[in-house]
Amino acid sequence: MRISVFFLSALSVGTLVVLGPAFASAQDSPAAPIHKRTGAGLGHKRVVNSRRADLNKRDALSALQLLNATIVDKATPNVAAANAGADPSTAVAGSGVKTPTPPSTTNSTSNSTLRFPDLGFKMPTTVPDSLDGWWADDSTEYAFLGFSYEITACQSLAQLKKDFENIRTKFNGRYIRLYGTCDNNGYYNDIVTAAWDAGLGVHGLVWFGFNGGNEWEKRRDELFAILKSNPKARYVTRVVQFGSEPLFDSVLSVSALAAQVIAAEKTLKPLGIPVTVSDMVYGFTKDGGSKAVLEAIDQISIHMLPFFSTKATTGANAWPLVESDINWALTQAPLKGKKIILDENAWPSEQGSGVKANSQKAVASVSQQQAYFDLLDSKCSYFKQHKIGWMFHVYSNDMESEYGLYGDNGKILFPFHPKTSC
Repeated sequence: MRISVFFLSALSVGTLVVLGPAFASAQDSPAAPIHKRTGAGLGHKRVVNSRRADLNKRDALSALQLLNATIVDKATPNVAAANAGADPSTAVAGSGVKTPTPPSTTNSTSNSTLRFPDLGFKMPTTVPDSLDGWWADDSTEYAFLGFSYEITACQSLAQLKKDFENIRTKFNGRYIRLYGTCDNNGYYNDIVTAAWDAGLGVHGLVWFGFNGGNEWEKRRDELFAILKSNPKARYVTRVVQFGSEPLFDSVLSVSALAAQVIAAEKTLKPLGIPVTVSDMVYGFTKDGGSKAVLEAIDQISIHMLPFFSTKATTGANAWPLVESDINWALTQAPLKGKKIILDENAWPSEQGSGVKANSQKAVASVSQQQAYFDLLDSKCSYFKQHKIGWMFHVYSNDMESEYGLYGDNGKILFPFHPKTSC
């Protein structure tokens, strides 16, 4: 049995979070069952099964508390194949890719000092011949960055263009972070086209899924092939996530995942594309920690889901839970100097079959969802100080019920005008 806690996230000194995939805070110990939701699925609706499982009491940062959790049966993946598998397309040796610091050149006279995907940057009429001067300076990429965007529905190119343009123009988004997968042949080409046209950067994803198996290897190879063959791909793909909560779900051992990250970095380094792992702090700290993975990744993508903490109350009062997870990342030696992104970052608008709190005081409502993101927006100076960016998970309820900014009727749930600088 594979336990898939796809509901907890934010896990650091005193947070337990349950969301798409994950736990919560280091002090919210997964020593008993936890409420969770299953992963991305057809129709984007969650079918949640409840089951109790005994988890060994762990130490993650400090003493972990016992919790009751709901876990989901998951088929055991082929770990042997994963351990054996370095990226077959790897041909270039070298260590991990770090996000390049671009020189002060420009790609268009009208852009002045702006770089992609700065607000106001004008996309060139032709594909540049170099990444020099292309990417925005890391110090400017803080506060609100954009949205998680699930692609399980295999949205048409027209729909992708419409949504990406809306993210850019209505919300001043700079990035979309892919979630889920569409296994249509060559689908990432549509993502690239829509992102280029809208002027959005992309956090690509190697999706493991929730049913075990080795499908992720084919997805990895196809993604890497498109990144190499599509001339626009390297200019919109800011980073590749090697899994969404792969550590929490134990889809690979720590050593096997670290090996895959290093192999991916060797493949993508000539393209200037760094590699990250997207997970909860609990995922990074469970079972003795994941030092090898933290050392291997170029940046860290943290799932922040404070609603599922045993200490959760309202979105307006969630900052201590958020800050504790961030403090964990800031104090890890292997992460020193590496970019921190809060990517699967959410507060639900209601409780449903896939969303159940671990605290009797936790409030899921549209007003508290708004309060949570208003809270993050009010911390702009903090995010600027630490160069931390955050995203809204997820763009629409059609993708993830109870989490979207757009409701089931296609209308926005509350006014959302986040700061992108301060």
